[in-house]
Formats: sequence, C-alpha cells, structure tokens
Amino acid sequence: MADLVVPPLGESITEAVVASWLKQVGDAVAADEPVVELETDKITVQVPSPVSGVLAEQKAKTGETVKVADVIGSVEAGTQAKVLPSAHQPAQPSAPAPAAAVPVAAAPEVTAWAVTQPLPILMPQAQSQPQPAGAAGTTVASAPDTLNGGSLDKTALLRLTPSQRVQAREIGTIPQKAAVQASPAAQASPAAPAAQASPAAPGPSVDDRLAHVDPRDEIVAMSPLRKRVAERLVQAQHESASLTTFNEVDMTQVMELRGKYKDSFEKTHGVKLGFMSFFVKACMAACKAFPGVNAEVIGGSIVYKKHYDFGIAVSTPRGLVVPVLRDCAALSFAGIENGILALADKARSGKLALADLSGGTFSITNGGIYGSMMSTPLLNYPQTGILGMHNIVKRAVVIGDDIKIRPMMYVALSYDHRVVDGREAVSFLVAVKDRLEAPERMLVEV
Repeated sequence: MADLVVPPLGESITEAVVASWLKQVGDAVAADEPVVELETDKITVQVPSPVSGVLAEQKAKTGETVKVADVIGSVEAGTQAKVLPSAHQPAQPSAPAPAAAVPVAAAPEVTAWAVTQPLPILMPQAQSQPQPAGAAGTTVASAPDTLNGGSLDKTALLRLTPSQRVQAREIGTIPQKAAVQASPAAQASPAAPAAQASPAAPGPSVDDRLAHVDPRDEIVAMSPLRKRVAERLVQAQHESASLTTFNEVDMTQVMELRGKYKDSFEKTHGVKLGFMSFFVKACMAACKAFPGVNAEVIGGSIVYKKHYDFGIAVSTPRGLVVPVLRDCAALSFAGIENGILALADKARSGKLALADLSGGTFSITNGGIYGSMMSTPLLNYPQTGILGMHNIVKRAVVIGDDIKIRPMMYVALSYDHRVVDGREAVSFLVAVKDRLEAPERMLVEV
C-alpha cells in the first residue's frame, strides 16, 4: 500500500484545502497520474499516485484542511480487480455495525460536527457544580468549570470575535458564554446587575443569518481558494500598517515612444512593447533610491532586499495570482515583456510552479485594464510596497500658462508604514512619475 502524502507547498505555506478528488475509491490509477487536487492561497497542486494500482482509501474529504506531510489517501499497487469488489460492496465492512450500538465509536465525526454546532456540551458543564471552580480562583467562581484558569475551551474561543478572544484570554474566562450559560450562578448573586456583569450578547450565528437570507437571493459557498485568499488579505491588514498615497502621471512621452517603436520592437524581439516594462523599470529605479519599499519585516528586524524580484498580478479563472518576475535589474525591456507574457500564460493555463510565486520583493497590479480610475491596492504580505496602475484618460492639464489635453494616469502606492515613512512613499511615487514622463532617464539610468 502506497500513501498519498501532502507535498511541500512552498514558502510560508503549511496547509492546503482538498479541492477535489480526481479519482474515487476503486478507480484504477497509473503511476504519476494526478489523484487529488489541493488548493492553497497561491496555487493549485495536483498530488500524483506514486504507483500503478487502484485508489484504496480517501482519508481527507473535499473541503477539508490538511497540512504538509499529512497522509490523505492510499493506493494499492497491482491490478484493478484486487480492489474493485470492495468498491462495489459498501456494506461489506463489519466495523460500522457495532459502532451503531456503541456511541463512542462515532466520536471522530462528532468532533468535526461540534465545531459548527452551538456548543451543546457546555450546557451540562455550566449546570453541574460551579462551586469547585472557586478552587482555581475566587474571582471567576461564577464561570463554568471548563472555562477557568488556563483551560479555555478551544471550540468556544473559535466562536468569538478577535476582540472577544483577547478579552477572554486576559480574564481567563469566556465572557459571553459564561454570562449566558452560567445563569444559575448569576442568579445566586442578585446584587450584581446583569447588564454590568457581562458584555452584550453576541449577534446571530452564521447559520442563523443564512437561514434568514431573502429567498430571492442566491447563496454560493466560497471556494477553498477564495477563503484562503481572504484569510491572507485580512492577515496583511492586521499585521502591517498599510497606507496608500497617490499621484498622477502624464503618459504622453511613453505613448509616443511606444507608438514610434512598437512595430520594429515586435519584429525584432517577437513580443509587443507594452506599458508594464516601463513601469517595472521606473519602479526598480525608485526602489534603489528608497529601499524601504523593497523590504520585509521579520520580527524586530527589517530586511532590505538588494535584489529586485517583482510580483506581477495576473487575473485567472480561478482568481488573482501574483507570479514573480526574477532579477528585474538584469532584464531589458524585451526581457521584461517576454517574462511577463510567459508568466501570464502559465498562470492562465494552471501551470505555475511554486517557485514562480515565492520570494517576491515588490508587486505591481494593473486595474486599468478593467477600467479602474483609482484604487488602493492591498499589500502582498510580507512585502512592504505595491504599485497600482490605472486607466489612461485624456484630461485637461495646465502646462506653463496653457491648458492642454494630455493622457493621464493615476498611480497609487500602498506601503507598510512600519518601514516606510510618508516622505519616502511620496518621494517614491514622484521618482516613478519623473521617469515615466521622461523615459529617456531609464535608458541612461539617472
């Protein structure tokens, strides 16, 4: 029997979600044939069968979170006939029969179910003997036994908001649950007003809110990838001090240069001359001048990156990914355009490798291709800077004493204020603006 093991998933990724099983129990599989598909917040990974044979077991269900090195299934080597009979006879195993008579056998399933239920196991504990809790500390005698001291109920904690969890850890109890479920103890001390003894009751649960959705509306479960992306975006908001500053760029010179040479550029290099190569060159020069934007915070230290590996946001049918263009300082305009094109093709065809997504030092996203005029891009944690490009619109601008129509673009820089001060962030954008409005500066590197 050969195990299906969750492979290493790349930099800082320790878990994944089982997106789908490509083979079912009893199905024949060939060596190196994909059996199960895992999703992370960055890419989708297919786990191949290590041997030829049949899929004997699925230990992880679709939607379940698994960790690196977990065994999620097994393949029995050999011919298909060895396993197919058991696949067609689901009633053959005898173990489930006594499990019906012995409720304890169902404990593994109850554990998973209890996470989504309204904590029924806390009721008998709260109604049992609240007095022994005083032995651990008289200040929390009115709380349920299992919630005192350092033994906070993990399931109860997960049902609280982040601020409520902090409060629970500080006082050693679950405030909301203690107030609701330890009502007999609260009644024993009528002198303390109920409104002052406990915080406000929590709002309705997710299940309750979904049950009251307007029937005209449609409920669609978030995909595992979307959930993970949401978690990482919230993490970036919580663990960094993110701010955004804006500026506008007159794209006249870049558009004229591009229009003049785009045909000969494509004929010579086999790729179109786009705007992204100009922005990559301008941002790289600005990162050299203001290294805090090309950095990372690790604990109490700041790591200033001396290499320039830029993440380029690409939209795919499965969601947004940010593959990394390596060593931008060594690339020509043609090298940048070819590199971005190759990454975009791999992203949209689902062929990105983990190495394509790891180790970025700065990111660029272009909402302008969708018509965005202005936005505040979110940091690609743990990076400290991301540039947002937007659409190009002809606007009236004052040049000297004249009013002229020019193609203008708003640009935005989101930055981590723990590393980058406002002066540096504004100066970074001005440096980008200056080079785009006079692109010859990038050719002579001034």
